[in-house]
Amino acid sequence: MPTFRLTQDQAALLVVDIQERLCAAMDRDALDRMLARTSAAVEGARALGLPVIITEQYPQGLGPTHSLLRLKLGSFKAVEKLEFSAAVPDVLAQLGTRKQVLVAGMETHICVFQTVRDFAERGFTPVLLADAVLSRSTEDRRVGLDLCRDAGATVATVEAALFDLLGRAGTPEFKKVSTAVR
Repeated sequence: MPTFRLTQDQAALLVVDIQERLCAAMDRDALDRMLARTSAAVEGARALGLPVIITEQYPQGLGPTHSLLRLKLGSFKAVEKLEFSAAVPDVLAQLGTRKQVLVAGMETHICVFQTVRDFAERGFTPVLLADAVLSRSTEDRRVGLDLCRDAGATVATVEAALFDLLGRAGTPEFKKVSTAVR
């Protein structure tokens, strides 16, 4: 079995459809946990110099990216889409030659799953950040995690992925990532 290792020159973070009106349909406690872990992923990715790509599914209906993430992100332009999968031309263009895609977002069993599947089919290495994905129901989230794994995703947590990208302690990036995941 091949060894899996994330590298800073190959990885990017993709945040799929964490939008205001969709968030309103989620369990509040689960949403708060997912937003905290996604925020940590964004901070960690930025500390490591990774591209952070944001998508919005039909923003006219589902609203903009959640306000907490907008604060963390600062200036950004979301990729608007109607497709459930975020493996759309604008996202692929922003990835450039990077082949490792850390995936956070909603909903696990729909847009996240179809995104992971499409990236795997295109020869990318999708890494599902299990603590940074959510569905309206626990069952849909659980099934979504299984579907993503079956489609070829490596399943990790935000902390596992960020520390794999770091590789060592004692650097300024380590301090920033450590603070982000607390």
